[in-house]
Amino acid sequence: MPELPEVETVRRGLNQLTLNQEITGGDVLLDRTIAYPFSIGEFVDGIQKNAIATWHRRGKYLLAELAPSSSSSPSSIGWLGVHLRMTGQLLWLHRNEPLHKHTRVRLFFGEHQELRFVDQRTFGKMWWVPPGIAVESIMTGLAKLAADPFSPEFTVEYLAVKLQNRRRPIKTALLDQSVVAGLGNIYADEALFKSGILPETLCIDLQLKQIERLQTAIIQVLETSIEAGGTTFSNFLSVKGVNGNYGGVAWVYNRAGEPCRVCGTAIQRIRLAGRSSHFCLQCQTLRGVRS
Repeated sequence: MPELPEVETVRRGLNQLTLNQEITGGDVLLDRTIAYPFSIGEFVDGIQKNAIATWHRRGKYLLAELAPSSSSSPSSIGWLGVHLRMTGQLLWLHRNEPLHKHTRVRLFFGEHQELRFVDQRTFGKMWWVPPGIAVESIMTGLAKLAADPFSPEFTVEYLAVKLQNRRRPIKTALLDQSVVAGLGNIYADEALFKSGILPETLCIDLQLKQIERLQTAIIQVLETSIEAGGTTFSNFLSVKGVNGNYGGVAWVYNRAGEPCRVCGTAIQRIRLAGRSSHFCLQCQTLRGVRS
């Protein structure tokens, strides 16, 4: 599933390619991709003849702020929301490019360009939120999100409060979007390695110094991955169809059995709450520190 760095990579690409261009129409090839409104015709009518003012990211959600184009009325503006879920891709292509068999939605722009939503597993969703309606009332998952790691609210004190008195493994807690927005399996493993914390450590047993290291590590690994264009292990592509490169420099994720890049110990892999967790038993002790 695309995590914060992958979604941020897509957001930046969309802001480079799609801004201030009128959406001239659309074609929905899989009806259930549209989460709102329930009428496909209403979805297409709501977004077309508008331009995209800017793309925002909230956790793993993408939000396009729509603005009137020269030929539209102010009443037609609103928001276009996207969640890529497990295998979703947004690709900026020429309209003559052959359709991928998993193409679910096509949004048409000028000069024969289009934004295609390709989704093999079909879990991804799109929304049109009409003007005057709170986005969170339609895209209800937004209301449950915690602070974004790049927001001013994501402080050591904030994270300590979120983790205090929780008798659950820290790895499981980090995957909870009500604790940290946008973090997923890949970067939870990476942040725990850099902060020297074993994934099975209970939140209630963490000391403040460890939480300080963890808060810093979360931001660092996300920044590093964004610089690398995210991670591609299976489906992720940027808007231009380019693979992410972070996987080649990952500390522990997807490296079970390979030597630790720091100490040479074989990377371990366990199942924790139904998810794979990768770690170095030598480096990730209660007092371990990754730089």
